[in-house]
Amino acid sequence: MDAMLQRYLQSSNPALTNEDTFRKFYGDRAGIAERADVATVKGVINKTGFLALLAVGSGGAGYALVTKVPGLLYISGFAAFGLCIGFFFILRGNPAKARIIAPIFAIVEGVFLGAFTNMIDGILARMGYAVAGGVALQAFIITCSILVTMLGLYHARILRPTKLFVSVISVATGGIMLTYMVGMILGIGFGIELPFINLSSAVTGGTAGYIGLGINVLILGVASLGLIIDFGMVEDRVNKGGAKTEEWFLAFALIVSLAWVYFEAVKLVFRLALLFGSRD
Repeated sequence: MDAMLQRYLQSSNPALTNEDTFRKFYGDRAGIAERADVATVKGVINKTGFLALLAVGSGGAGYALVTKVPGLLYISGFAAFGLCIGFFFILRGNPAKARIIAPIFAIVEGVFLGAFTNMIDGILARMGYAVAGGVALQAFIITCSILVTMLGLYHARILRPTKLFVSVISVATGGIMLTYMVGMILGIGFGIELPFINLSSAVTGGTAGYIGLGINVLILGVASLGLIIDFGMVEDRVNKGGAKTEEWFLAFALIVSLAWVYFEAVKLVFRLALLFGSRD
């Protein structure tokens, strides 16, 4: 299931991979910032917040329903992965459709993340480990902390989406995506688990557990740095006077990145609990 959140090809985010697509449908509209039909940072923030609320709400539903519908985790996971791939190709051709696509993705992804979080909580409970406030709260705090930190580093000009930065993060993201996809295929098709990547390494403990933790932190770092690329794209399109409908496109891109960060944060909390937590 680790493959579900990995779909970033050239930037950290498939929704932000093609500047030519932006210009084809929206054009460079600098100098018209006073018009009401242009994108603004506030508009992107509002729409991202709306999508986040949808994701949190559907996540709560997924968390509650997965105990009654055990297959919900796999169904929502494959649905989220399939929709993301499909939406990637749709938005490359017509990013204006993000107004419809973004809420759908937020809901489906939220259900998957909620079900996934419930599974992690259940495993820890059965093994006798307790996480203060629950896995969801811990992962949410980590996600918000990363968002604020990356935003601060971007605003202070400490981290900028230069060509080299984008290239490095893009290559790393592509490698992670490919690894997760191979792991999913091997796990489902042949019952083979990738060492250190699969969460079973955390249960095993010892050296494997620590290596898995290190890899988890590294992947979370890549997902976090992807937000810098997203912020750069938002700033660029707003400064160029992008169309108001671009706000949905940019919000969709941000929610995809945040979903990946949360997903990795859940796994991190799980690994930390098993390695350093105490049994009840």
